[in-house]
Amino acid sequence: MRHEKLSVAEIFGWTAPLRTQVAQVKMALQGDVYTPPSRWGLSSVKIYRPVLSVKTWLGWRSADRLVPVTNFFNRTPTSVEDGWSVRKTQVRDFRGGTATYDSHNGTDFAIPPGTLVTAPAAGWVRRVSSEFHRGGLKVVIEHGGGLMTTCGHLGRALVREGEFVQAGQNIALSGYSGIDAVVSFPWNVPHVHFNAWLNGVPVDPFAAPGEVSIWVHHNDPRPFSGEMSVPAYEPVVWDEDALAKLIEGCCDPQLRRALLEIEDLDKRAVDTVFMKNYFPTRFAYDASPYADVFERRPRLVLPFSRDEYDGVRLLECGR
Repeated sequence: MRHEKLSVAEIFGWTAPLRTQVAQVKMALQGDVYTPPSRWGLSSVKIYRPVLSVKTWLGWRSADRLVPVTNFFNRTPTSVEDGWSVRKTQVRDFRGGTATYDSHNGTDFAIPPGTLVTAPAAGWVRRVSSEFHRGGLKVVIEHGGGLMTTCGHLGRALVREGEFVQAGQNIALSGYSGIDAVVSFPWNVPHVHFNAWLNGVPVDPFAAPGEVSIWVHHNDPRPFSGEMSVPAYEPVVWDEDALAKLIEGCCDPQLRRALLEIEDLDKRAVDTVFMKNYFPTRFAYDASPYADVFERRPRLVLPFSRDEYDGVRLLECGR
Protein backbone atom coordinates (compact mmCIF):
# COMPACT_ATOMS: atom_id res chain seq x y z
CA MET A 1 0.00 0.00 0.00
CA ARG A 2 1.31 3.45 -0.86
CA HIS A 3 0.04 6.94 -1.56
CA GLU A 4 -3.32 6.12 0.01
CA LYS A 5 -6.01 8.69 -0.64
CA LEU A 6 -6.32 11.07 2.29
CA SER A 7 -8.85 13.82 2.72
CA VAL A 8 -7.70 17.42 2.42
CA ALA A 9 -8.48 17.84 6.12
CA GLU A 10 -6.16 14.93 7.01
CA ILE A 11 -3.33 16.13 4.80
CA PHE A 12 -3.31 19.64 6.26
CA GLY A 13 -4.38 18.67 9.77
CA TRP A 14 -7.71 20.49 9.76
CA THR A 15 -9.20 18.02 12.21
CA ALA A 16 -9.56 20.03 15.42
CA PRO A 17 -12.39 22.54 16.08
CA LEU A 18 -11.88 25.77 14.13
CA ARG A 19 -11.68 27.83 17.32
CA THR A 20 -8.83 25.66 18.61
CA GLN A 21 -6.86 25.92 15.39
CA VAL A 22 -7.34 29.69 15.14
CA ALA A 23 -6.03 30.05 18.69
CA GLN A 24 -3.01 27.87 17.88
CA VAL A 25 -2.22 29.85 14.72
CA LYS A 26 -2.43 33.07 16.72
CA MET A 27 -0.07 31.67 19.35
CA ALA A 28 2.43 30.55 16.70
CA LEU A 29 2.43 33.96 15.04
CA GLN A 30 2.17 36.23 18.08
CA GLY A 31 3.34 34.04 20.96
CA ASP A 32 1.77 34.13 24.40
CA VAL A 33 2.81 34.90 27.94
CA TYR A 34 4.99 31.77 28.00
CA THR A 35 6.08 31.50 24.35
CA PRO A 36 7.89 34.01 22.09
CA PRO A 37 6.40 34.61 18.63
CA SER A 38 7.80 32.69 15.67
CA ARG A 39 10.27 34.51 13.43
CA TRP A 40 10.30 34.75 9.64
CA GLY A 41 12.34 36.86 7.26
CA LEU A 42 13.55 37.14 3.69
CA SER A 43 16.06 34.36 4.33
CA SER A 44 13.13 32.01 5.04
CA VAL A 45 12.39 31.71 1.31
CA LYS A 46 15.74 29.93 0.88
CA ILE A 47 14.11 26.91 2.52
CA TYR A 48 11.64 26.52 -0.34
CA ARG A 49 12.32 24.09 -3.18
CA PRO A 50 9.38 24.89 -5.48
CA VAL A 51 10.19 22.44 -8.29
CA LEU A 52 10.62 19.50 -5.91
CA SER A 53 7.62 20.68 -3.89
CA VAL A 54 5.12 20.77 -6.76
CA LYS A 55 6.28 17.39 -8.06
CA THR A 56 6.04 15.81 -4.60
CA TRP A 57 2.56 17.25 -3.97
CA LEU A 58 1.55 15.59 -7.26
CA GLY A 59 2.82 12.20 -6.04
CA TRP A 60 6.24 12.10 -7.72
CA ARG A 61 8.88 9.73 -6.38
CA SER A 62 12.42 9.52 -7.68
CA ALA A 63 13.23 6.58 -9.94
CA ASP A 64 16.29 5.88 -7.77
CA ARG A 65 13.96 4.99 -4.83
CA LEU A 66 15.74 7.45 -2.56
CA VAL A 67 14.00 9.86 -0.18
CA PRO A 68 15.27 13.44 -0.61
CA VAL A 69 16.29 15.10 2.65
CA THR A 70 15.49 18.80 2.37
CA ASN A 71 16.48 20.10 5.82
CA PHE A 72 18.84 18.63 8.37
CA PHE A 73 19.31 19.21 12.10
CA ASN A 74 20.85 22.64 12.74
CA ARG A 75 24.06 22.30 14.77
CA THR A 76 24.13 26.05 15.64
CA PRO A 77 20.55 26.94 16.66
CA THR A 78 19.46 30.38 17.77
CA SER A 79 18.32 30.82 21.37
CA VAL A 80 14.93 29.39 22.27
CA GLU A 81 14.21 32.63 24.11
CA ASP A 82 14.24 34.39 20.72
CA GLY A 83 11.34 32.27 19.47
CA TRP A 84 11.04 29.53 16.83
CA SER A 85 12.95 30.85 13.82
CA VAL A 86 12.55 29.65 10.26
CA ARG A 87 15.15 32.16 9.13
CA LYS A 88 18.65 31.22 7.99
CA THR A 89 20.89 33.41 10.13
CA GLN A 90 23.22 30.91 11.83
CA VAL A 91 22.99 27.45 10.35
CA ARG A 92 25.28 24.44 9.97
CA ASP A 93 24.24 20.88 9.15
CA PHE A 94 26.25 17.76 10.03
CA ARG A 95 28.29 18.13 6.81
CA GLY A 96 29.20 21.74 7.54
CA GLY A 97 26.71 23.02 4.96
CA THR A 98 23.62 25.19 5.34
CA ALA A 99 20.79 22.81 4.38
CA THR A 100 18.73 23.71 7.44
CA TYR A 101 17.33 26.75 9.26
CA ASP A 102 17.79 28.44 12.64
CA SER A 103 15.47 26.43 14.89
CA HIS A 104 15.36 23.18 12.94
CA ASN A 105 15.90 20.32 15.39
CA GLY A 106 15.00 17.39 13.15
CA THR A 107 15.34 15.84 9.68
CA ASP A 108 12.86 16.53 6.86
CA PHE A 109 12.16 13.58 4.55
CA ALA A 110 10.37 14.73 1.36
CA ILE A 111 7.61 12.27 0.45
CA PRO A 112 4.16 12.52 -1.17
CA PRO A 113 1.14 12.68 1.16
CA GLY A 114 -0.31 9.22 1.77
CA THR A 115 3.06 7.44 1.94
CA LEU A 116 3.52 4.77 4.59
CA VAL A 117 5.60 5.79 7.61
CA THR A 118 7.17 3.00 9.66
CA ALA A 119 8.72 2.60 13.10
CA PRO A 120 12.44 3.47 13.07
CA ALA A 121 13.11 1.02 15.93
CA ALA A 122 11.18 -1.20 18.32
CA GLY A 123 9.39 0.62 21.10
CA TRP A 124 6.22 1.78 22.81
CA VAL A 125 3.89 4.28 21.20
CA ARG A 126 3.60 6.77 24.06
CA ARG A 127 1.84 9.68 22.36
CA VAL A 128 -0.32 10.33 19.31
CA SER A 129 -1.35 13.98 19.16
CA SER A 130 -1.93 16.88 16.83
CA GLU A 131 -0.67 20.39 17.55
CA PHE A 132 -1.49 22.50 14.52
CA HIS A 133 1.04 25.19 15.51
CA ARG A 134 3.79 22.68 16.31
CA GLY A 135 4.16 20.17 13.49
CA GLY A 136 0.63 18.84 13.09
CA LEU A 137 -0.15 15.17 13.75
CA LYS A 138 2.66 13.28 15.45
CA VAL A 139 3.48 9.76 16.65
CA VAL A 140 5.98 9.57 19.53
CA ILE A 141 7.77 6.26 20.18
CA GLU A 142 9.89 5.52 23.24
CA HIS A 143 12.61 3.04 22.23
CA GLY A 144 14.29 2.54 25.60
CA GLY A 145 17.96 3.17 26.18
CA GLY A 146 17.32 6.91 26.50
CA LEU A 147 16.01 7.24 22.93
CA MET A 148 12.68 8.58 21.64
CA THR A 149 11.60 9.53 18.14
CA THR A 150 8.75 11.55 16.70
CA CYS A 151 7.36 11.64 13.19
CA GLY A 152 5.46 14.86 12.47
CA HIS A 153 3.30 16.43 9.73
CA LEU A 154 1.44 13.11 9.44
CA GLY A 155 -1.91 12.65 7.73
CA ARG A 156 -3.29 9.63 9.58
CA ALA A 157 -2.01 7.57 12.50
CA LEU A 158 -2.21 3.79 12.15
CA VAL A 159 -1.29 3.05 15.77
CA ARG A 160 -2.63 4.04 19.18
CA GLU A 161 -0.99 5.05 22.43
CA GLY A 162 0.07 2.02 24.43
CA GLU A 163 0.89 -0.20 21.44
CA PHE A 164 4.27 -1.89 21.14
CA VAL A 165 5.73 -1.72 17.63
CA GLN A 166 8.63 -3.45 15.95
CA ALA A 167 11.16 -1.81 13.66
CA GLY A 168 9.63 -1.40 10.20
CA GLN A 169 6.02 -1.73 11.38
CA ASN A 170 3.54 0.66 9.75
CA ILE A 171 2.65 3.51 12.11
CA ALA A 172 1.14 6.26 9.94
CA LEU A 173 0.39 7.73 6.55
CA SER A 174 2.26 10.90 5.74
CA GLY A 175 0.61 14.26 5.09
CA TYR A 176 1.77 17.80 5.65
CA SER A 177 -0.34 18.69 8.65
CA GLY A 178 0.19 21.88 10.59
CA ILE A 179 0.58 25.59 10.02
CA ASP A 180 3.78 25.11 7.98
CA ALA A 181 1.97 23.78 4.91
CA VAL A 182 -0.84 26.31 5.13
CA VAL A 183 1.66 29.18 5.16
CA SER A 184 3.97 27.81 2.45
CA PHE A 185 1.71 25.79 0.10
CA PRO A 186 2.59 24.86 -2.60
CA TRP A 187 6.21 26.04 -2.52
CA ASN A 188 7.51 24.06 0.44
CA VAL A 189 7.95 20.31 0.03
CA PRO A 190 5.52 17.98 1.84
CA HIS A 191 7.60 15.98 4.26
CA VAL A 192 7.84 14.01 7.47
CA HIS A 193 9.65 15.95 10.18
CA PHE A 194 11.67 13.34 12.10
CA ASN A 195 13.02 14.00 15.59
CA ALA A 196 15.42 11.89 17.64
CA TRP A 197 15.67 12.71 21.35
CA LEU A 198 18.50 11.18 23.38
CA ASN A 199 18.57 11.67 27.16
CA GLY A 200 15.55 13.92 26.71
CA VAL A 201 17.09 16.43 24.29
CA PRO A 202 17.05 16.70 20.48
CA VAL A 203 20.04 15.17 18.70
CA ASP A 204 21.06 14.79 15.07
CA PRO A 205 20.85 11.12 14.03
CA PHE A 206 23.40 11.87 11.31
CA ALA A 207 27.02 11.90 12.46
CA ALA A 208 29.41 14.79 11.99
CA PRO A 209 33.11 13.86 11.62
CA GLY A 210 34.25 12.13 14.79
CA GLU A 211 30.72 11.24 15.94
CA VAL A 212 28.82 7.96 16.04
CA SER A 213 25.73 7.89 13.83
CA ILE A 214 22.41 6.85 15.39
CA TRP A 215 21.39 5.28 12.06
CA VAL A 216 22.09 1.55 11.82
CA HIS A 217 23.81 2.11 8.46
CA HIS A 218 25.80 5.16 9.60
CA ASN A 219 24.88 8.19 7.46
CA ASP A 220 23.17 6.04 4.85
CA PRO A 221 19.88 5.14 6.59
CA ARG A 222 17.88 2.35 4.98
CA PRO A 223 14.41 0.90 5.58
CA PHE A 224 14.05 -2.14 7.78
CA SER A 225 14.35 -5.56 6.16
CA GLY A 226 14.13 -9.03 7.63
CA GLU A 227 17.83 -9.63 7.06
CA MET A 228 18.78 -6.54 9.03
CA SER A 229 20.13 -6.78 12.58
CA VAL A 230 18.57 -4.07 14.75
CA PRO A 231 18.73 -3.51 18.51
CA ALA A 232 15.86 -4.79 20.64
CA TYR A 233 13.84 -2.58 22.96
CA GLU A 234 15.67 -1.75 26.18
CA PRO A 235 13.50 -1.22 29.28
CA VAL A 236 13.89 2.29 30.64
CA VAL A 237 14.41 3.42 34.23
CA TRP A 238 13.20 6.93 35.02
CA ASP A 239 14.69 9.25 37.62
CA GLU A 240 11.46 10.21 39.35
CA ASP A 241 13.07 13.01 41.36
CA ALA A 242 14.51 14.59 38.20
CA LEU A 243 11.16 14.20 36.45
CA ALA A 244 9.35 15.84 39.35
CA LYS A 245 11.82 18.72 39.23
CA LEU A 246 11.22 19.19 35.50
CA ILE A 247 7.47 19.36 36.03
CA GLU A 248 7.76 21.64 39.05
CA GLY A 249 9.83 24.00 36.90
CA CYS A 250 7.04 24.37 34.33
CA CYS A 251 5.91 28.00 34.48
CA ASP A 252 2.57 27.27 32.80
CA PRO A 253 0.24 26.19 35.65
CA GLN A 254 -2.26 24.55 33.32
CA LEU A 255 0.42 22.44 31.62
CA ARG A 256 2.10 21.65 34.94
CA ARG A 257 -1.18 20.43 36.38
CA ALA A 258 -1.90 18.31 33.28
CA LEU A 259 1.50 16.60 33.54
CA LEU A 260 1.10 15.94 37.26
CA GLU A 261 -2.29 14.32 36.66
CA ILE A 262 -0.82 11.63 34.37
CA GLU A 263 -0.76 8.52 36.57
CA ASP A 264 1.31 6.26 34.31
CA LEU A 265 5.00 7.01 34.91
CA ASP A 266 6.12 6.18 31.35
CA LYS A 267 3.41 8.37 29.84
CA ARG A 268 4.14 11.23 32.27
CA ALA A 269 7.87 11.12 31.51
CA VAL A 270 7.43 11.00 27.74
CA ASP A 271 4.82 13.77 27.73
CA THR A 272 7.13 15.94 29.86
CA VAL A 273 10.02 15.42 27.42
CA PHE A 274 7.67 16.11 24.53
CA MET A 275 6.38 19.36 26.01
CA LYS A 276 9.84 20.48 27.10
CA ASN A 277 11.13 20.09 23.55
CA TYR A 278 8.15 21.66 21.80
CA PHE A 279 7.63 24.45 24.36
CA PRO A 280 11.09 24.91 25.92
CA THR A 281 10.46 28.40 27.30
CA ARG A 282 7.78 26.95 29.60
CA PHE A 283 10.36 24.95 31.55
CA ALA A 284 12.97 26.33 33.94
CA TYR A 285 15.13 23.22 34.14
CA ASP A 286 16.85 21.10 31.51
CA ALA A 287 17.56 17.95 33.56
CA SER A 288 17.35 14.48 32.05
CA PRO A 289 14.46 12.37 33.37
CA TYR A 290 16.49 9.16 32.93
CA ALA A 291 18.30 7.34 35.73
CA ASP A 292 21.27 6.73 33.40
CA VAL A 293 23.13 8.69 30.74
CA PHE A 294 23.16 7.06 27.31
CA GLU A 295 25.75 7.44 24.56
CA ARG A 296 25.12 7.75 20.84
CA ARG A 297 25.08 4.39 19.06
CA PRO A 298 23.43 2.88 15.97
CA ARG A 299 19.74 2.30 16.75
CA LEU A 300 17.50 3.60 13.95
CA VAL A 301 16.38 2.58 10.47
CA LEU A 302 14.81 4.79 7.82
CA PRO A 303 11.13 5.24 8.81
CA PHE A 304 9.68 4.21 5.44
CA SER A 305 8.73 0.97 3.74
CA ARG A 306 11.28 -1.12 1.89
CA ASP A 307 8.59 -1.61 -0.76
CA GLU A 308 8.90 2.07 -1.67
CA TYR A 309 12.37 3.27 -0.76
CA ASP A 310 15.94 1.99 -0.54
CA GLY A 311 17.63 4.93 1.20
CA VAL A 312 18.04 8.69 1.21
CA ARG A 313 19.37 11.31 -1.15
CA LEU A 314 21.25 14.10 0.59
CA LEU A 315 20.57 17.31 -1.28
CA GLU A 316 23.21 19.97 -1.74
CA CYS A 317 25.05 21.25 1.30
CA GLY A 318 24.16 24.86 0.49
CA ARG A 319 27.71 26.06 0.99
